[in-house]
Amino acid sequence: MRLKDKVILVTGSTSGIGQGMVRVFASEGARVVVHGMAMEDAAAGAAEIKSAGGQAEAVAGMLDDPAVPRRVIDDAAAKWGRLDALANNAATTKRGNLDNTDAAEFDRVIATNLRAPFLLIQRAMHYFRKQGGGRVINIGSVNAYCGEKNLFAYSISKAGLATLTRNLADAHGAEGLRIQQFNVGWTLTKNEYETKIKDGLPENWPSNLPKEYAPSGRLLSPEDIAWAAVYFLSDEAPLVNGAILDFEQYPVVGRNPTKQI
Repeated sequence: MRLKDKVILVTGSTSGIGQGMVRVFASEGARVVVHGMAMEDAAAGAAEIKSAGGQAEAVAGMLDDPAVPRRVIDDAAAKWGRLDALANNAATTKRGNLDNTDAAEFDRVIATNLRAPFLLIQRAMHYFRKQGGGRVINIGSVNAYCGEKNLFAYSISKAGLATLTRNLADAHGAEGLRIQQFNVGWTLTKNEYETKIKDGLPENWPSNLPKEYAPSGRLLSPEDIAWAAVYFLSDEAPLVNGAILDFEQYPVVGRNPTKQI
């Protein structure tokens, strides 16, 4: 039980990577707080974990509202009287490029993907300071380095999240804050599967990926990300801070899989 009795809030944990996290964290003894946009969905996620023998509670709120992050943190901490860790997973992946992204859409992406993590951490520090420290995992993306042309605002938000991670590790490490970012690559979630179907790929597309995109023969799973997070949220990683870790099956920086000799 590597996370025994640690109270961990995971935003956006009713599906995808966040759902994988709360399930794995609970299996390792954590008291997880499931977050969703709607309480009905969050409560259903918490109930599923409880039915499997885990400890879980639910909170809800739209994180693009600047008043919500503080409430979500306070609600989560009130469940067990403390908060040991936060995983900033909730994000919007709204597509758009330079030409068709307007100011309102850009602001909405930044509000959810970058401002909300800042506000969540800001409030979480109130509890971390009382306890002598706390842990944060920010779920970023390999798109932080450059990004796809149709993920313009999203890519910018994840690059900003990386700077936020490093800045806070440097500024608050002496207070016991341990914060890391996972720049996650192509991960097979239900949403990703359905998105690629809409893009025109066949139903069996995850089983027929070119090796340059999936050298192992499969994509990353939410559980792959979750198990890595267990290490950094546990007492096994007391000194690592401000790390930006690429979670992909190949080196990201400088790679050009289409280059021909």
